[in-house]
Amino acid sequence: MSAESAASLVEGADFVGIPSQDAERSRRFYGEVLGLRQDATAQYEFWAGDTCLAIWEPSRFGLEFAPQKHAHVALRVADVEQARRALEAQGVEFAGETLDTGVCHMALFADPDGNDLMLHRRYAPHAPEGRPEQS
Repeated sequence: MSAESAASLVEGADFVGIPSQDAERSRRFYGEVLGLRQDATAQYEFWAGDTCLAIWEPSRFGLEFAPQKHAHVALRVADVEQARRALEAQGVEFAGETLDTGVCHMALFADPDGNDLMLHRRYAPHAPEGRPEQS
């Protein structure tokens, strides 16, 4: 199967799996601390815009738990510093200072299970081909 035909098989991404050792603790974190909208039909699924974050416990499927490291879920916010201060006030600890990449601001943190997350805001426009414009 060619890469072109294989790519046409994929319609989109349905959700991002978030492994947890305690789904109830994660439910409170994603719903109450981060303020994400809980799915109307699923107890452990939350919406960040059009992206569903699905909490699951690997041990319930006979699998070993391992947090997602170095694969940050980038949560888009209007103002990274303002969102960071709000989360810090709720006890969330960030890894280092807020970063400015030249096209976006981002602040790195983790959920209670150690899954890497990021507050993110792009401030540079996309170039026509979908890449940031070079200055």
